[in-house]
Amino acid sequence: MKRVITYGTFDLLHYGHINLLRRAKQYGDYLIVGLSTNEFNKIKGKQCYFSYEERKKILESIRYVDLVIPENSWEQKIDDIKNFNIDIFVMGDDWKGKFDFLKDYCEVIYLTRTPEISTTKIKKDLNLKYEFI
Repeated sequence: MKRVITYGTFDLLHYGHINLLRRAKQYGDYLIVGLSTNEFNKIKGKQCYFSYEERKKILESIRYVDLVIPENSWEQKIDDIKNFNIDIFVMGDDWKGKFDFLKDYCEVIYLTRTPEISTTKIKKDLNLKYEFI
Protein backbone atom coordinates (compact mmCIF):
# COMPACT_ATOMS: atom_id res chain seq x y z
CA MET A 1 0.00 0.00 0.00
CA LYS A 2 1.42 3.39 -1.00
CA ARG A 3 0.83 6.18 1.49
CA VAL A 4 0.70 9.83 0.46
CA ILE A 5 0.73 12.92 2.67
CA THR A 6 0.01 16.57 1.99
CA TYR A 7 -0.39 19.60 4.22
CA GLY A 8 -2.39 22.80 4.17
CA THR A 9 -4.86 25.15 5.75
CA PHE A 10 -7.83 24.23 3.52
CA ASP A 11 -9.91 27.24 4.54
CA LEU A 12 -12.81 28.26 2.28
CA LEU A 13 -12.62 24.94 0.46
CA HIS A 14 -12.84 25.33 -3.34
CA TYR A 15 -12.42 23.26 -6.50
CA GLY A 16 -8.67 23.94 -6.57
CA HIS A 17 -8.38 22.14 -3.23
CA ILE A 18 -10.44 19.23 -4.56
CA ASN A 19 -8.24 19.03 -7.68
CA LEU A 20 -5.13 18.92 -5.51
CA LEU A 21 -6.53 16.23 -3.20
CA ARG A 22 -7.79 14.12 -6.11
CA ARG A 23 -4.42 14.29 -7.87
CA ALA A 24 -2.52 13.57 -4.64
CA LYS A 25 -4.64 10.46 -4.03
CA GLN A 26 -3.78 9.20 -7.54
CA TYR A 27 -0.20 8.67 -6.37
CA GLY A 28 -1.15 6.12 -3.74
CA ASP A 29 -3.74 4.10 -1.94
CA TYR A 30 -4.06 6.12 1.25
CA LEU A 31 -4.04 9.93 1.55
CA ILE A 32 -3.26 11.70 4.81
CA VAL A 33 -3.84 15.44 5.11
CA GLY A 34 -1.90 17.41 7.70
CA LEU A 35 -4.35 20.21 8.48
CA SER A 36 -2.87 23.40 9.94
CA THR A 37 -4.24 24.10 13.40
CA ASN A 38 -5.54 27.55 14.32
CA GLU A 39 -2.45 28.09 16.49
CA PHE A 40 -0.06 27.14 13.67
CA ASN A 41 -1.94 29.38 11.25
CA LYS A 42 -1.34 32.31 13.63
CA ILE A 43 2.40 31.56 13.49
CA LYS A 44 2.16 31.55 9.67
CA GLY A 45 0.31 34.88 9.75
CA LYS A 46 -2.94 33.36 8.47
CA GLN A 47 -6.42 33.84 9.83
CA CYS A 48 -9.04 31.25 8.92
CA TYR A 49 -12.72 31.80 8.45
CA PHE A 50 -13.50 28.26 9.68
CA SER A 51 -12.16 26.69 12.86
CA TYR A 52 -9.79 23.72 12.77
CA GLU A 53 -12.64 21.40 13.80
CA GLU A 54 -14.91 22.67 11.00
CA ARG A 55 -12.14 22.42 8.37
CA LYS A 56 -11.33 18.90 9.60
CA LYS A 57 -14.96 17.76 9.26
CA ILE A 58 -15.09 19.13 5.71
CA LEU A 59 -11.86 17.35 4.71
CA GLU A 60 -12.98 14.09 6.31
CA SER A 61 -16.08 14.13 4.11
CA ILE A 62 -14.04 14.21 0.88
CA ARG A 63 -13.72 10.78 -0.69
CA TYR A 64 -10.04 11.22 -1.59
CA VAL A 65 -9.01 11.83 2.04
CA ASP A 66 -8.42 8.83 4.29
CA LEU A 67 -7.09 10.52 7.42
CA VAL A 68 -6.76 14.09 8.71
CA ILE A 69 -4.06 14.87 11.29
CA PRO A 70 -3.20 18.19 12.94
CA GLU A 71 -0.26 20.18 11.59
CA ASN A 72 1.23 22.01 14.57
CA SER A 73 4.63 23.07 13.23
CA TRP A 74 6.89 23.17 10.19
CA GLU A 75 9.23 20.69 11.89
CA GLN A 76 6.77 17.81 12.33
CA LYS A 77 6.86 16.62 8.70
CA ILE A 78 9.83 14.26 9.11
CA ASP A 79 8.22 12.63 12.16
CA ASP A 80 4.90 12.30 10.33
CA ILE A 81 6.62 10.65 7.35
CA LYS A 82 8.33 8.17 9.65
CA ASN A 83 5.34 7.52 11.95
CA PHE A 84 2.82 7.02 9.13
CA ASN A 85 5.21 5.13 6.80
CA ILE A 86 4.76 7.71 4.04
CA ASP A 87 5.97 6.90 0.53
CA ILE A 88 5.13 10.20 -1.18
CA PHE A 89 4.94 13.80 0.04
CA VAL A 90 2.79 16.03 -2.20
CA MET A 91 2.48 19.83 -2.19
CA GLY A 92 1.36 22.54 -4.58
CA ASP A 93 4.05 23.83 -6.92
CA ASP A 94 4.05 27.25 -5.27
CA TRP A 95 6.19 25.45 -2.64
CA LYS A 96 8.57 23.98 -5.24
CA GLY A 97 11.97 23.27 -3.72
CA LYS A 98 10.95 24.21 -0.17
CA PHE A 99 10.48 20.59 0.92
CA ASP A 100 13.26 18.91 -1.07
CA PHE A 101 14.97 18.05 2.25
CA LEU A 102 12.23 15.43 2.69
CA LYS A 103 13.64 13.45 -0.28
CA ASP A 104 15.88 11.69 2.26
CA TYR A 105 12.70 10.11 3.70
CA CYS A 106 10.25 9.72 0.80
CA GLU A 107 9.49 10.82 -2.75
CA VAL A 108 8.58 14.53 -3.02
CA ILE A 109 6.15 15.68 -5.72
CA TYR A 110 5.01 19.24 -6.42
CA LEU A 111 1.65 19.46 -8.21
CA THR A 112 0.57 22.34 -10.41
CA ARG A 113 -2.05 24.46 -8.67
CA THR A 114 -5.37 25.33 -10.29
CA PRO A 115 -4.24 28.77 -11.54
CA GLU A 116 -7.47 30.74 -11.51
CA ILE A 117 -8.53 30.03 -7.93
CA SER A 118 -7.12 30.31 -4.41
CA THR A 119 -8.40 31.08 -0.94
CA THR A 120 -6.43 34.34 -1.03
CA LYS A 121 -8.17 35.32 -4.30
CA ILE A 122 -11.60 34.47 -2.87
CA LYS A 123 -10.97 36.59 0.24
CA LYS A 124 -9.64 39.47 -1.87
CA ASP A 125 -12.60 39.30 -4.29
CA LEU A 126 -15.09 39.22 -1.41
CA ASN A 127 -13.42 42.23 0.22
CA LEU A 128 -13.58 44.20 -3.02
CA LYS A 129 -17.18 43.20 -3.65
CA TYR A 130 -18.43 44.20 -0.21
CA GLU A 131 -16.23 47.25 0.13
CA PHE A 132 -18.56 49.15 -2.22
CA ILE A 133 -21.89 48.09 -0.76
